[in-house]
Amino acid sequence: MAADPKVHAFEEVAKHNKTKDCWLIISGKVYDVTPFMDDHPGGDEVLLSATGKDATNDFEDVGHSDSAREMMDKYYIGEIDMATVPLKRSYIPPQQAQYNPEKTSEFVIKILQFLVPLLILGLAFGVRHYTKEK
Repeated sequence: MAADPKVHAFEEVAKHNKTKDCWLIISGKVYDVTPFMDDHPGGDEVLLSATGKDATNDFEDVGHSDSAREMMDKYYIGEIDMATVPLKRSYIPPQQAQYNPEKTSEFVIKILQFLVPLLILGLAFGVRHYTKEK
């Protein structure tokens, strides 16, 4: 580890949230895990989901081995400025399609155009099948 570690602001670290550029905050330290993305046993999605927040709990909950903890040294790039870390990750609700009553009628018409002929064919087949002389 560096003798005089660089101190990173949370906003700076949070920008590194892609497969080709991934930084994590664990126990007050910043790690550039980009070279480890392909080798992580849990896959790169696990690492990407830990970006943009303090990932200490995520890391500890998994129960990493001593060798995994030792491996972290080679990815260490500095400390996090704890004063810049939000107390709680803000919740961003997923984008949902807005209900548009004007489009609903178009959709219903398309569905009916598809289903009505099938219904008529089914009824015709049923009537024909049950009215045949045996």
